[in-house]
Amino acid sequence: PLSALLAWVDVLRGEGVSEDVLGELGKDLDRLRTVTDRFSKIGSDPELGVDDLGAFVTETMGYLERRMPRAVTFQVAVPTGAVPVAYNPALFGWVLENLTKNAVDAMEGSGSLGVTLTVEPGKAQLDIQDNGKGMPRRVQRQIFDPGFSTKARGWGLGLSLVKRIVKEYHGGQIVILRSEEGVGTTFRVTLPVDSRS
Repeated sequence: PLSALLAWVDVLRGEGVSEDVLGELGKDLDRLRTVTDRFSKIGSDPELGVDDLGAFVTETMGYLERRMPRAVTFQVAVPTGAVPVAYNPALFGWVLENLTKNAVDAMEGSGSLGVTLTVEPGKAQLDIQDNGKGMPRRVQRQIFDPGFSTKARGWGLGLSLVKRIVKEYHGGQIVILRSEEGVGTTFRVTLPVDSRS
């Protein structure tokens, strides 16, 4: 139905709907196309292209911020220079989206989400920090296990897929850097920097 939805955007444009609204609708349709693309990539060898991870993180978090509760403040910090990393935008966008949604859930829709990209020799480190309810140690030990969930709804596949995308497809790592009950949680994603750039 994506083609039909794109056609409706043109109809709405002819009806005089605001270009701002149509622009956001277009972004959502692009996101739907990306979501369908993700499922075709899981289980196959996705193509990785070297690009600036900082620019991608900034763009993706900007998109997500506009679709999260207004009571959640986003703080995104990336280096001023390009961070050349080999990644697949559809899949790595899924990583960012899943970690963001989990953080917003942990904050119960109100709080502060910090996303910080730093570069160390040979690697890029992306920290996603929330000031939500945090996790006890027993949950931290199981959080990446398929089928494990702290939520009443869902299949518990989100973080296990995130780990697979980061580790198997991107040659990186994801860990819980710190988590304290009543204080919040920080996940760290580490990816190799492309040294040819």
